[in-house]
Amino acid sequence: MTEVATFATSDQLLVIIDPVARRADGESVRIAKDVLNAGAASTKVCLPEDPEEFARALARRGSRRPVVIGDDRALTRAVALLHRQRALAECVLSVVPVGGSLAVAHALGVPTGPVAAARAVLDGAERRLDLLVDDSDGVVLGTLRIPAPPAAGGGVPPADPAGRPWLQSLVRTLVPVRPSRPSRPVAAPLPPGPARLRVEVDGTTLVDLDQPVEAVSVTPGPSGAAEVVVRPSSVGAEAAPLQAYGRTVTVSGADFRYRADAAVAGPVRRRTWTVREGALGLMLPVR
Repeated sequence: MTEVATFATSDQLLVIIDPVARRADGESVRIAKDVLNAGAASTKVCLPEDPEEFARALARRGSRRPVVIGDDRALTRAVALLHRQRALAECVLSVVPVGGSLAVAHALGVPTGPVAAARAVLDGAERRLDLLVDDSDGVVLGTLRIPAPPAAGGGVPPADPAGRPWLQSLVRTLVPVRPSRPSRPVAAPLPPGPARLRVEVDGTTLVDLDQPVEAVSVTPGPSGAAEVVVRPSSVGAEAAPLQAYGRTVTVSGADFRYRADAAVAGPVRRRTWTVREGALGLMLPVR
């Protein structure tokens, strides 16, 4: 993860409060909003009710620094939208983590308490972090996992178990949905167990289809490279994991799903991820 610290200069904030955060923990939202209002020269608060309103608010930010109050899904949504707008290079994003899933924000160095996170928005420094961008224009902030871990009780969790359009749209942001064909049968859940995948790092094959694997992880690493770890399937003695670093990672083989931050995507038969060095500017506490 490449980090280049620079201090943000705009005291005018656009505070976008995710509706899931408002429902999950209204008190933390109120505390964060009070701290931001007290410390910034100007704040404009937006309360979007759906993904379209979220996207419009972010697109109309003008010269204001965007601050997202929400969980990992809201953070990932904001980064994906800015990437699609080709605005990441010019935009410094802030997040106050509120909600159920905060692991990605925490891994990136964002405080998970509302007061500390809001103070980082006001007094922190911009750090440029690496992203993974795939060949469908999806983005990954943290560790990518293949195949996607099964849900409790077996099977792969649906992209939106509660049927909420907010979460359905998040998955569409990460992996565009192709039009469905009524005549095509619905794909059955992928069976658990070892997968047969070809993993290539910068064009060199790390593992091929003849070696079943338990898991593959891809994490943006230092100096614009991704760390790729493959755990081969083994019988008896545990097989040693395979590790490599590179800028481009291609995974292909039988249908597989993968977890990208807060969402599960797929199934796909081939996907390529490329490291974008320093693509994300995120406000973090000063070290």
